[in-house]
Amino acid sequence: MAEDNIQYKDRLFNFLFGSEENRAWTLSLYNAVNDSAYDDPSAIEITTIKEIMYLGMHNDVSFIISDEMNLYEQQSTYNPNMPLRMMQYAGNLFERYIKQHNLNKYGSSILQLPVPKLIVFYNGTLDQQDEMILQLSDSFSEGERSDIEVRVKMLNVNYGKNLKLMKDCKPLMEYSWLVAEVRKNNITNDTDGFSSAVDQAITAMPDEFLIKPFLILHRTEVKGMLLTEYNEAETMELFKIEGRKEGREEEKVSNIKTMMETLKLTAQQAMNALKISEADQKRYLPML
Repeated sequence: MAEDNIQYKDRLFNFLFGSEENRAWTLSLYNAVNDSAYDDPSAIEITTIKEIMYLGMHNDVSFIISDEMNLYEQQSTYNPNMPLRMMQYAGNLFERYIKQHNLNKYGSSILQLPVPKLIVFYNGTLDQQDEMILQLSDSFSEGERSDIEVRVKMLNVNYGKNLKLMKDCKPLMEYSWLVAEVRKNNITNDTDGFSSAVDQAITAMPDEFLIKPFLILHRTEVKGMLLTEYNEAETMELFKIEGRKEGREEEKVSNIKTMMETLKLTAQQAMNALKISEADQKRYLPML
């Protein structure tokens, strides 16, 4: 990854649908997902946690409208563990909500909290159905015995999927078109080729697309974010494949170093991303 792009730790999806300046697009997405008809963007309170750790714990887009706390996550690789991650995100957001509203969770009165609504927008290259429900209980050996359940709706937002959703939210359709166009243009699979692919896609985008002026205005940031996401997806897929193989200790250390260099991670972040146990982390750390 080019040094210039390290700063772009956000994703284009978040940039489009999680910014204060684009609350109208956030509202359009919310209405499309929920078949609602809210028409006042100022009714949205953006609550996204901005302290982002690359490839670590972070919150993509969250906002409150009416009595709902909406958590939206965009994924370019399929992750069946999103219910667990969403539960952790929601916990952080509720903790902040309680502090902001001076609520007492230790009191004798029940707290009134916004209803959590958890959505994943998937645009990876694996063929997935238009909509599916991911459940935390699937992670337990006997899920039916669990006292905790978290349900996450995963929507496929690749271009040509979920046609009604795309029709109801024009900025989402345009975003999906852009991602598909960049993939089509990305022939060389290197940094320079990817940058050119993004430029070609923005230039070819129809003038009536709502997001085109925004993309042109923020072209450098857009290219950085798309490249970051592309490199992240490619690298994670590589390490998923490598993780299925039995390797020697030297190979595991080499994998950690490669991930640190490729994605500009600390040793701790790389080992966490590779799901290396705490005991092994202590053993590998002096070798890095």
